[in-house]
Amino acid sequence: MSLGDEHEASGGYGGTGQTRTRLPDGGADLYGGARRGRSSSRSLVTVVGVVVLLIAAIAFANRGGDDSAAPGDTENKPETSATAPSGQRPVRSKTNTIPTGYAHDRQGAESAAANYAVALGSAEMFNKDRRDAILRTIIVPARVADLQAKLDNAYTPGFNKNVGLNEDGSTPRGYTFVSRTSPIGTTVTKASADSATIDVWCSGLLGLAGENSTNPVTNSWFTLTMQLKWTDGDWKILTHSQKDGPAPVPGDERASTADEMAKAVEEYGGFTYAR
Repeated sequence: MSLGDEHEASGGYGGTGQTRTRLPDGGADLYGGARRGRSSSRSLVTVVGVVVLLIAAIAFANRGGDDSAAPGDTENKPETSATAPSGQRPVRSKTNTIPTGYAHDRQGAESAAANYAVALGSAEMFNKDRRDAILRTIIVPARVADLQAKLDNAYTPGFNKNVGLNEDGSTPRGYTFVSRTSPIGTTVTKASADSATIDVWCSGLLGLAGENSTNPVTNSWFTLTMQLKWTDGDWKILTHSQKDGPAPVPGDERASTADEMAKAVEEYGGFTYAR
């Protein structure tokens, strides 16, 4: 998995000697029309604030956690490798809609980290009951109660309003709330028989799809670091943290309309990730 190389043909567009001129697109709603500029705007400030709040929520939730390596851990240099079929079944079951039952090896740990990143970045995290179910599924049992309490303090009415939701976390009438994480790749930075520290490079969508939305769906890039521990026959998260990037240069594609974005989120499901 690598980013595409930028190619510039000599002699004009397509090597034909012709020159392509890009004209400004016409007006449209918050999602469509001209490519969004890089100048500061109210929506950009809002989006940056939301990203900062999300990172702060994760950092707050992990404050005081034990992120030390388990005894006997051996540190390995990150290795770059393409995802390829190994012949092993990636997951054996599903709990609370989250893939579970991973192999007790390096590939199983990477698969768990990727799928847990999807769960932590889902819209369900903004609902108290669903969030608690997610934590019970993917977090080491001894840490669940403490993390639930800390996230309850992080997902406040004010935090919900900052992402465009109602104070109780529900979606405003006539809008579609989008919060989705897509892992781009994983790398193991530490590993032992029963623990692994894994970085998951992700792309995320966050915002409200709908006409006149002041929090349009935007894209972000970040890396989640998880320390996993083999617990009760499966990989579970002991600690996790988040940082920005790596982020590619934005492309020239036209932003979709509000209706297109809402329809895409409703029609396209997610994946089960596996090494």
